[in-house]
Amino acid sequence: MKSVANPASQRKAFTIVELLTVMSIIVILIGLLVPALNKVKRFATDVKQRAQLHSISTAIELFSNEFEGYPESDAQDPQGQPYCGAMKLCEALMGQDLLGVHSNTAFRADGLDASGTLNLYPNMTGMSPQQQQGNLQARKGPYLQPENANAYRLEDIYSTTNAFLPRSFVLCDVYGRRTAGGLKTGMPILYYKANTEYNQHDPNLAMTETDSNGNIYNYWDNEALLALGKPWASGTTVSTSHELSASGSSGVERFFMNTRSDKISTIPRPFNADKFILISAGYDGEYGTADDICNFEWKYRQF
Repeated sequence: MKSVANPASQRKAFTIVELLTVMSIIVILIGLLVPALNKVKRFATDVKQRAQLHSISTAIELFSNEFEGYPESDAQDPQGQPYCGAMKLCEALMGQDLLGVHSNTAFRADGLDASGTLNLYPNMTGMSPQQQQGNLQARKGPYLQPENANAYRLEDIYSTTNAFLPRSFVLCDVYGRRTAGGLKTGMPILYYKANTEYNQHDPNLAMTETDSNGNIYNYWDNEALLALGKPWASGTTVSTSHELSASGSSGVERFFMNTRSDKISTIPRPFNADKFILISAGYDGEYGTADDICNFEWKYRQF
Protein backbone atom coordinates (compact mmCIF):
# COMPACT_ATOMS: atom_id res chain seq x y z
CA MET A 1 0.00 0.00 0.00
CA LYS A 2 1.43 3.37 -1.00
CA SER A 3 1.82 5.85 1.87
CA VAL A 4 0.56 9.38 1.49
CA ALA A 5 2.72 12.15 3.02
CA ASN A 6 0.98 14.67 5.23
CA PRO A 7 1.63 18.13 3.72
CA ALA A 8 1.36 19.77 7.15
CA SER A 9 4.24 17.65 8.44
CA GLN A 10 6.63 18.70 5.67
CA ARG A 11 9.20 21.42 6.46
CA LYS A 12 9.15 24.43 4.22
CA ALA A 13 12.42 26.36 3.83
CA PHE A 14 12.86 30.01 2.78
CA THR A 15 13.91 30.56 -0.77
CA ILE A 16 16.93 32.66 -1.72
CA VAL A 17 14.62 35.35 -3.06
CA GLU A 18 12.71 35.55 0.21
CA LEU A 19 15.94 35.78 2.24
CA LEU A 20 17.31 38.52 0.03
CA THR A 21 14.04 40.42 0.29
CA VAL A 22 14.03 40.27 4.10
CA MET A 23 17.71 41.29 4.27
CA SER A 24 17.05 44.23 1.95
CA ILE A 25 14.20 45.41 4.14
CA ILE A 26 16.40 45.15 7.25
CA VAL A 27 19.18 47.14 5.59
CA ILE A 28 16.72 49.86 4.54
CA LEU A 29 15.28 50.06 8.07
CA ILE A 30 18.76 50.34 9.58
CA GLY A 31 19.63 53.04 7.07
CA LEU A 32 16.57 55.00 8.17
CA LEU A 33 17.05 54.35 11.88
CA VAL A 34 20.77 55.17 12.34
CA PRO A 35 20.54 58.84 11.23
CA ALA A 36 17.52 59.32 13.49
CA LEU A 37 19.41 57.83 16.44
CA ASN A 38 22.40 60.04 15.70
CA LYS A 39 20.15 63.11 15.71
CA VAL A 40 18.66 62.09 19.04
CA LYS A 41 22.14 61.51 20.50
CA ARG A 42 23.38 64.87 19.24
CA PHE A 43 20.29 66.65 20.60
CA ALA A 44 20.85 65.04 23.99
CA THR A 45 24.51 66.14 23.96
CA ASP A 46 23.48 69.70 23.06
CA VAL A 47 21.09 69.71 26.01
CA LYS A 48 23.90 68.48 28.25
CA GLN A 49 26.16 71.25 26.94
CA ARG A 50 23.59 73.94 27.68
CA ALA A 51 23.24 72.54 31.19
CA GLN A 52 27.00 72.75 31.65
CA LEU A 53 27.08 76.40 30.55
CA HIS A 54 24.20 77.10 32.93
CA SER A 55 26.19 75.55 35.79
CA ILE A 56 29.25 77.63 34.85
CA SER A 57 27.13 80.80 34.67
CA THR A 58 25.71 80.09 38.12
CA ALA A 59 29.22 79.50 39.47
CA ILE A 60 30.42 82.80 37.99
CA GLU A 61 27.59 84.59 39.77
CA LEU A 62 28.65 82.92 43.04
CA PHE A 63 32.19 84.15 42.45
CA SER A 64 30.87 87.64 41.71
CA ASN A 65 28.90 87.71 44.95
CA GLU A 66 32.00 86.66 46.89
CA PHE A 67 34.55 88.87 45.14
CA GLU A 68 32.20 91.73 44.16
CA GLY A 69 32.75 91.42 40.43
CA TYR A 70 33.20 88.97 37.60
CA PRO A 71 36.66 87.53 36.92
CA GLU A 72 38.70 89.38 34.32
CA SER A 73 39.31 87.75 30.95
CA ASP A 74 42.36 89.63 29.64
CA ALA A 75 44.74 87.72 27.39
CA GLN A 76 47.62 88.27 29.82
CA ASP A 77 48.11 88.34 33.57
CA PRO A 78 49.25 91.46 35.49
CA GLN A 79 52.88 90.50 34.78
CA GLY A 80 52.30 90.37 31.02
CA GLN A 81 52.45 86.58 30.85
CA PRO A 82 49.97 84.69 28.60
CA TYR A 83 46.99 83.76 30.76
CA CYS A 84 43.77 84.03 28.76
CA GLY A 85 40.09 84.30 29.61
CA ALA A 86 39.45 80.54 29.55
CA MET A 87 42.24 79.96 32.10
CA LYS A 88 41.17 82.81 34.37
CA LEU A 89 37.64 81.36 34.31
CA CYS A 90 38.86 78.00 35.58
CA GLU A 91 40.96 79.59 38.33
CA ALA A 92 38.06 81.80 39.43
CA LEU A 93 35.69 78.86 39.78
CA MET A 94 38.05 76.12 40.94
CA GLY A 95 41.52 77.53 41.63
CA GLN A 96 44.70 76.54 39.83
CA ASP A 97 44.72 73.18 41.64
CA LEU A 98 40.92 72.60 41.62
CA LEU A 99 40.73 73.04 45.40
CA GLY A 100 39.14 76.49 45.25
CA VAL A 101 40.26 79.98 44.31
CA HIS A 102 42.51 81.72 46.83
CA SER A 103 41.01 84.85 48.38
CA ASN A 104 44.24 86.77 47.56
CA THR A 105 44.39 85.71 43.93
CA ALA A 106 45.95 88.15 41.50
CA PHE A 107 45.14 85.87 38.55
CA ARG A 108 48.81 85.37 37.77
CA ALA A 109 49.81 82.49 35.53
CA ASP A 110 52.48 81.44 38.04
CA GLY A 111 49.97 81.28 40.91
CA LEU A 112 51.74 83.89 43.05
CA ASP A 113 50.08 86.73 44.91
CA ALA A 114 50.14 90.35 43.70
CA SER A 115 53.55 90.99 45.29
CA GLY A 116 55.03 87.88 43.71
CA THR A 117 56.25 86.49 47.04
CA LEU A 118 53.59 84.01 48.16
CA ASN A 119 52.62 80.89 46.22
CA LEU A 120 48.84 80.69 46.59
CA TYR A 121 48.58 77.20 45.07
CA PRO A 122 51.55 75.24 46.49
CA ASN A 123 52.15 71.51 46.40
CA MET A 124 50.75 70.65 49.82
CA THR A 125 52.33 67.21 50.13
CA GLY A 126 55.34 68.73 51.90
CA MET A 127 53.34 71.03 54.16
CA SER A 128 52.32 70.44 57.76
CA PRO A 129 48.62 69.82 58.51
CA GLN A 130 48.40 73.31 60.00
CA GLN A 131 49.87 74.90 56.85
CA GLN A 132 47.53 72.88 54.66
CA GLN A 133 44.53 73.93 56.75
CA GLY A 134 45.60 77.58 56.63
CA ASN A 135 45.87 77.55 52.87
CA LEU A 136 42.55 75.78 52.36
CA GLN A 137 40.76 78.13 54.74
CA ALA A 138 41.86 81.02 52.54
CA ARG A 139 40.10 79.44 49.56
CA LYS A 140 36.65 80.17 48.16
CA GLY A 141 34.70 77.41 46.46
CA PRO A 142 35.35 75.44 44.40
CA TYR A 143 32.16 76.62 42.77
CA LEU A 144 32.11 73.55 40.52
CA GLN A 145 32.71 69.98 41.60
CA PRO A 146 36.09 68.73 40.27
CA GLU A 147 34.64 65.30 39.46
CA ASN A 148 32.26 66.60 36.78
CA ALA A 149 33.63 70.04 35.86
CA ASN A 150 35.53 68.81 32.75
CA ALA A 151 38.68 70.62 33.91
CA TYR A 152 41.84 69.58 32.02
CA ARG A 153 45.40 70.84 31.86
CA LEU A 154 46.58 72.27 28.56
CA GLU A 155 49.37 69.69 28.45
CA ASP A 156 46.72 66.95 28.56
CA ILE A 157 44.85 68.46 25.60
CA TYR A 158 47.38 69.98 23.21
CA SER A 159 50.65 68.59 21.94
CA THR A 160 52.11 72.10 22.23
CA THR A 161 50.96 74.97 24.43
CA ASN A 162 53.13 77.74 22.93
CA ALA A 163 53.76 80.42 25.56
CA PHE A 164 51.11 79.15 27.98
CA LEU A 165 52.18 77.26 31.07
CA PRO A 166 51.33 73.63 30.16
CA ARG A 167 49.81 72.83 33.56
CA SER A 168 47.21 75.61 33.34
CA PHE A 169 43.66 74.29 33.65
CA VAL A 170 40.72 75.10 31.38
CA LEU A 171 37.09 74.00 31.48
CA CYS A 172 36.20 71.88 28.44
CA ASP A 173 32.84 71.28 26.80
CA VAL A 174 31.08 67.91 26.65
CA TYR A 175 31.85 67.05 23.02
CA GLY A 176 34.67 64.64 23.72
CA ARG A 177 37.20 63.83 21.02
CA ARG A 178 40.33 61.72 21.15
CA THR A 179 43.39 63.97 21.25
CA ALA A 180 46.75 63.12 19.71
CA GLY A 181 47.93 62.15 23.20
CA GLY A 182 45.12 59.61 23.58
CA LEU A 183 42.98 61.58 26.04
CA LYS A 184 39.31 62.15 25.23
CA THR A 185 38.32 65.75 26.00
CA GLY A 186 36.17 68.53 24.62
CA MET A 187 37.34 71.93 23.47
CA PRO A 188 37.99 74.68 26.06
CA ILE A 189 35.07 76.93 27.03
CA LEU A 190 35.88 80.48 25.90
CA TYR A 191 35.17 83.20 28.46
CA TYR A 192 34.87 86.94 27.79
CA LYS A 193 34.06 89.52 30.47
CA ALA A 194 32.10 92.62 29.47
CA ASN A 195 33.92 95.92 29.98
CA THR A 196 31.07 98.18 31.05
CA GLU A 197 33.25 101.29 30.69
CA TYR A 198 33.00 100.89 26.91
CA ASN A 199 29.94 100.90 24.65
CA GLN A 200 31.22 99.80 21.23
CA HIS A 201 30.82 96.53 19.36
CA ASP A 202 32.88 97.27 16.26
CA PRO A 203 35.31 94.83 14.63
CA ASN A 204 37.16 97.75 13.04
CA LEU A 205 38.37 98.76 16.50
CA ALA A 206 39.77 95.28 17.13
CA MET A 207 41.76 94.37 14.02
CA THR A 208 44.92 94.42 16.13
CA GLU A 209 45.26 93.70 19.82
CA THR A 210 46.32 97.26 20.64
CA ASP A 211 43.25 98.74 18.92
CA SER A 212 40.63 96.94 21.00
CA ASN A 213 39.80 99.85 23.31
CA GLY A 214 36.21 100.97 23.08
CA ASN A 215 34.63 97.54 22.60
CA ILE A 216 32.58 95.93 25.33
CA TYR A 217 34.10 92.55 24.49
CA ASN A 218 37.68 91.96 23.41
CA TYR A 219 38.21 89.28 20.76
CA TRP A 220 41.86 88.98 21.78
CA ASP A 221 41.07 87.67 25.26
CA ASN A 222 41.22 84.08 23.93
CA GLU A 223 42.90 84.49 20.56
CA ALA A 224 46.16 82.83 21.66
CA LEU A 225 44.19 79.79 22.81
CA LEU A 226 42.34 79.66 19.50
CA ALA A 227 45.71 79.69 17.76
CA LEU A 228 46.59 76.34 19.36
CA GLY A 229 44.20 74.76 16.84
CA LYS A 230 42.46 71.42 17.25
CA PRO A 231 44.06 68.81 19.51
CA TRP A 232 42.55 65.86 17.71
CA ALA A 233 44.31 62.74 16.52
CA SER A 234 46.36 63.08 13.37
CA GLY A 235 44.47 62.51 10.16
CA THR A 236 41.34 64.36 11.30
CA THR A 237 40.50 67.12 8.86
CA VAL A 238 37.94 69.84 9.45
CA SER A 239 37.29 73.01 7.48
CA THR A 240 38.68 76.19 9.05
CA SER A 241 37.01 78.66 6.70
CA HIS A 242 34.47 79.82 9.30
CA GLU A 243 36.48 79.69 12.50
CA LEU A 244 36.98 82.50 14.98
CA SER A 245 40.67 81.72 14.66
CA ALA A 246 40.68 82.27 10.87
CA SER A 247 43.70 84.13 9.58
CA GLY A 248 43.67 87.86 8.99
CA SER A 249 40.60 89.86 9.93
CA SER A 250 38.09 87.07 9.27
CA GLY A 251 38.21 85.66 12.79
CA VAL A 252 37.75 89.09 14.35
CA GLU A 253 34.76 89.98 12.18
CA ARG A 254 33.23 86.56 12.73
CA PHE A 255 33.44 87.03 16.51
CA PHE A 256 31.69 90.40 16.43
CA MET A 257 29.03 89.27 13.95
CA ASN A 258 28.05 86.20 15.93
CA THR A 259 28.03 87.85 19.35
CA ARG A 260 25.92 90.82 18.19
CA SER A 261 22.40 91.04 19.56
CA ASP A 262 19.60 91.51 17.05
CA LYS A 263 17.29 92.95 19.72
CA ILE A 264 18.83 96.43 19.36
CA SER A 265 18.95 97.98 15.90
CA THR A 266 20.00 101.59 16.56
CA ILE A 267 23.58 100.67 17.49
CA PRO A 268 25.58 97.42 17.34
CA ARG A 269 25.40 95.83 20.77
CA PRO A 270 26.59 92.42 22.00
CA PHE A 271 24.62 89.91 23.99
CA ASN A 272 25.05 90.19 27.77
CA ALA A 273 26.57 93.65 27.42
CA ASP A 274 26.93 94.03 31.19
CA LYS A 275 28.01 90.50 32.12
CA PHE A 276 29.97 87.86 30.24
CA ILE A 277 29.71 85.43 27.36
CA LEU A 278 30.66 81.76 27.20
CA ILE A 279 31.26 79.89 23.93
CA SER A 280 31.46 76.16 23.35
CA ALA A 281 32.86 75.00 19.99
CA GLY A 282 29.88 72.67 19.61
CA TYR A 283 29.64 69.30 17.95
CA ASP A 284 32.12 70.05 15.14
CA GLY A 285 34.82 71.35 17.51
CA GLU A 286 35.16 74.64 15.62
CA TYR A 287 34.54 77.98 17.27
CA GLY A 288 32.40 80.40 15.29
CA THR A 289 30.28 77.91 13.34
CA ALA A 290 26.54 77.35 13.28
CA ASP A 291 26.48 74.62 15.94
CA ASP A 292 28.24 76.60 18.69
CA ILE A 293 26.52 76.51 22.09
CA CYS A 294 26.67 79.71 24.14
CA ASN A 295 25.11 81.33 27.20
CA PHE A 296 23.11 83.57 24.87
CA GLU A 297 20.96 83.12 21.79
CA TRP A 298 23.61 82.17 19.24
CA LYS A 299 22.51 83.14 15.73
CA TYR A 300 25.15 82.17 13.22
CA ARG A 301 25.82 84.80 10.61
CA GLN A 302 27.75 83.72 7.55
CA PHE A 303 30.76 85.89 6.83
